[in-house]
Amino acid sequence: MTHPFYVFGSYGFAAFMILAIIAWVWIDGRLRRRELAALEASGIRRRSQRAPESETK
Repeated sequence: MTHPFYVFGSYGFAAFMILAIIAWVWIDGRLRRRELAALEASGIRRRSQRAPESETK
């Protein structure tokens, strides 16, 4: 095994792992947004969202 092979292999592996993590986070974010949209469509609201005025009185 030569030194350049080790260095380029290490950089390649690190780049692959970084891209895999970015893809994982991006895909998971899209799935969570879909889940939130489905919950909001079924009437479940976020706690941080204000209730309409008619429900608070």
